[in-house]
Amino acid sequence: MTKAELVEKVAAQINLTKKQTEVVVNTVFQSITESLAQGKKVELRGFGSFRVRNRNARIGRNPKSGDRVDVPAKRVPFFKAGKELRELVDGDLDISGDSAEV
Repeated sequence: MTKAELVEKVAAQINLTKKQTEVVVNTVFQSITESLAQGKKVELRGFGSFRVRNRNARIGRNPKSGDRVDVPAKRVPFFKAGKELRELVDGDLDISGDSAEV
């Protein structure tokens, strides 16, 4: 699903225009992004959590030449799906429940 498709689906469910819904969706994504940039964890009960993980520096290989390459340490975003989302994706949960609604 693309962001445009998400906006369209949410707009239809909550009776807002696509423009209004796009502002809401963008604001949610911006809030998550800003929190992660500050190193904060974002937890959405029933869905999952976003957090920042630290990757250590390491020595990698250039796949074309085989040469060793120093890969610097960095921070990367990480998402862990919540129990309800994992069960829903695995087919163990009914999608018609309240937690599956947008």
